[in-house]
Amino acid sequence: MRIGLIYVAQETNDFNPLPTTLADYRAFGLYEGEAIPRLLGGIGQIGGHYAAVAESGMAVETVPILRAFTVAGGRISREAFDHFAARIAAGLRAAGPLDGLALQLHGACAADGEDDVEGAQAELCRSILGPHVPIVLGLDHHANLTRRMVAAVDAIVAHRTQPHDTFDTGRVGTALLLRILRGEVRPVMAWRKIPMVTHQEQFLTSGGPMKTWFDRARAMEAADPRVLQAVPLPMQPWLDVAEGGWSCVVVTDGERALAERLADELADLAWSLREGFLVKDAVAVDEAVRRADAAPRGVVVLSDTGDTVFGGSSGDSNVILEAMLRLGIRGPAAVPMISPAAAARLHAAGVGAEVTLPLGGDAATAFFRPLTVTGRVRFVGEGPVPVSGYMHQSHVDMGRRAVLDVGPVHVLVTELRGVAGNLPDVWTASGVDIAACKMAVLKTASNFQFFTPISSQLIRVGSPGPGQSDLMTLPWRRLPRPIWPLDARADWRG
Repeated sequence: MRIGLIYVAQETNDFNPLPTTLADYRAFGLYEGEAIPRLLGGIGQIGGHYAAVAESGMAVETVPILRAFTVAGGRISREAFDHFAARIAAGLRAAGPLDGLALQLHGACAADGEDDVEGAQAELCRSILGPHVPIVLGLDHHANLTRRMVAAVDAIVAHRTQPHDTFDTGRVGTALLLRILRGEVRPVMAWRKIPMVTHQEQFLTSGGPMKTWFDRARAMEAADPRVLQAVPLPMQPWLDVAEGGWSCVVVTDGERALAERLADELADLAWSLREGFLVKDAVAVDEAVRRADAAPRGVVVLSDTGDTVFGGSSGDSNVILEAMLRLGIRGPAAVPMISPAAAARLHAAGVGAEVTLPLGGDAATAFFRPLTVTGRVRFVGEGPVPVSGYMHQSHVDMGRRAVLDVGPVHVLVTELRGVAGNLPDVWTASGVDIAACKMAVLKTASNFQFFTPISSQLIRVGSPGPGQSDLMTLPWRRLPRPIWPLDARADWRG
């Protein structure tokens, strides 16, 4: 039995004006063929696939075709979109006869001129493989499910938690594919589009309304063996596309009526919880900084919600940095900043140099303005940084990076997006004892798990930016209307 394996993933933020290019994917590694299991066979969704094959005891040959990943950002370039289409097509045609395909995509990727990247990629796979080769599609649970995706595949699975357990998703998807190939199940799908988009602050599945929704999906699977997958999909909230909005999908073993009934139930539940998804925990920037500085111990995590790099923001917000300097914090504090120009300038100045330069506001200019600071260069470096516990790989290329000490603040300036400062290992590799800091700004609204072993508390900051919680003031252009809560709407149906 031969199974193809394709993994292509990026999450798009339409309010980040910087395009995502092939260079961004190369920073995380573009791999084909046997390099995929050699480098990633135990990590993330790809690792989960290989685990499911091993656990099955079946004689399965995996044919690894393509792995392409980059952190969230602006729309991918047309060059990148065309490149992946070409590599997918070439890889499938060169693979020879396949019995099935494990297709691992994100689900919320848009490109220059294409709202539905994953729909196009799934259609391409189907057109080459023909109608009878089973395809199981594994998605991020922040995916935007579309008609094209559903029509092109046999079954859909997605991350079951936030923070995501990508290994679990890969294992679940391939285990289902193997059941299909053994003739044990005949999947049918029912799905619902829910005209809703909400901010990120209630996206964690460990509590609140999101836990209620996801727990109900797990209960559906546990209660009836005919329910193969129940998949809630709360679309990430910065994708401005014509088919945007929340979704859910139910996969059953040949039971169409059951799938339709449970899909309705999942959609009804999400709609009934909708007000709870709008509850905000974030506090104003100055209040957050004062609280962190007054905390009895560190590390206090300040979640820069408006500039969440893991949500596709630009990483050039200086809003919290400005407040720290203006309010005269005691610190020490750690603030990441993505700025190729500043990184190059600090590299040229070298360790020990005193430098005055503008920081931030050089990418998402609709939200941020440059802030002129003076500091001393503590560190310069470049190249891949080793990271532990990261769901995608063991090294991340941050490009040229430097640490500029501005008063009590260590500012980590990087050339490439990488993982911003969201993993402690990046700080350690850049000469900063992050565990000794009083506060650390994370450019994420939900992936705090990497800092959990060293943090004392979390404060969400209601900061502006491409990833801000205030969805009402974002310049929506393509999202289908009416959609709640941007518009009044009495029911999700219709």
